Amino acid sequence: MDGVPERRGWLPCYTAGAVFAVCMAGTTLPTPLYSLYQEKLGFSELTVTVVYAVYAFGVIGVLLLAGNASDAVGRRPVLLSGLGFAAASAVCFLCASALGWLFAGRLLSGLSAGLFTGAATAYVMELAPGKGSPRASLVATAANMGGLGCGPLLAGILAQFAPWPLYLAFIVHLVLVAVSAAVLLRLRETVRQRRPLGTVRPQRPGLPPEVREVFRPAALASFTGFALFGVFTAVSPAFLAQYLDVENHAVSGVIVALAFFSSIAGQTAVGRIGEARSLPLGCAGLLAGLALLAGALWWHLLPLVVLSAVLGGGGQGLTFRAALAQVANASPPDHRAAVVSTLFVVAYTGISLPVIGVGVLSVHVGLQDAGLVFIACMAALVVAAGVYLVRRPSAVPGS
Repeated sequence: MDGVPERRGWLPCYTAGAVFAVCMAGTTLPTPLYSLYQEKLGFSELTVTVVYAVYAFGVIGVLLLAGNASDAVGRRPVLLSGLGFAAASAVCFLCASALGWLFAGRLLSGLSAGLFTGAATAYVMELAPGKGSPRASLVATAANMGGLGCGPLLAGILAQFAPWPLYLAFIVHLVLVAVSAAVLLRLRETVRQRRPLGTVRPQRPGLPPEVREVFRPAALASFTGFALFGVFTAVSPAFLAQYLDVENHAVSGVIVALAFFSSIAGQTAVGRIGEARSLPLGCAGLLAGLALLAGALWWHLLPLVVLSAVLGGGGQGLTFRAALAQVANASPPDHRAAVVSTLFVVAYTGISLPVIGVGVLSVHVGLQDAGLVFIACMAALVVAAGVYLVRRPSAVPGS
């Protein structure tokens, strides 16, 4: 019977994590559908990567302009606004009769994720019993990555095996968003001293002094991990279709989802490995994933794409959970959401720049060579990050 109160104590944390996952799933729903949009609207691979990157710019913009909003007005109002943007994004994709709808949908999706990343991460951890619980940080990061993985999985399966391939996934997501809003209204607010929205000011990237030593290596590792996801999600669906003749949308969705689910596995391992060792080991996993993806691009081998998703995703999970836990635990409570948002600014810079670079280069040298060039750049960054972390152990506290 002792376990029953504990489970009930964790239920709000898990419930908030489920809401977090629903929002993040909406941001990756279009991933396996871009080839269908290309057929319908007739645009190039460069346009695909630009549409994809618009999402990251929306996230970064919100994090900079209102990343600390939930510290002032409360977590729930910000999260409800994020669900509103998620619903509006789904409506744009349902109405996508021209390219402008896709840009609008991706931008609104980015605004939704920008509102959610810092606020939902802080909310999940604050709803957990105890303070700074490793399990709470796992719930937050697993909800984030699990939601991102469920998006392409759901859209790919529905597009392949159900009617209305460009519509049904967004209809399902609208229903889930409505349920999430109802659930969120039943959860308690965790910000006790709330201030008016007018007191929220755009924040410059900055950190309280006590967080900076922890933040530097955490941000570097997060950038490289999200950069791998940016390259992977931008290149793999088109590469599978053009070079491996994989036209099955479900297969494309499963492979992209596998990278995110492997990230959750990596996050789970942090508790056993320890935060200090997880950061450099995660960089090693990222390097292996990049090497396998380069091999897949060069030799046109589907098994290498799958292995790249598994090892690269696992490496990203190790680095991301360790980084997030260290940064959140080192942050003052009244600045936690703002500091976490700053970490995500760094991460989403990583996920956007490689995508744009691949698109621009693919026009001149082709998709395969563009992917190889940016994989080489990210691999160099991963090596630099790993060396930095190994040589600066004092900057990465262990668990």
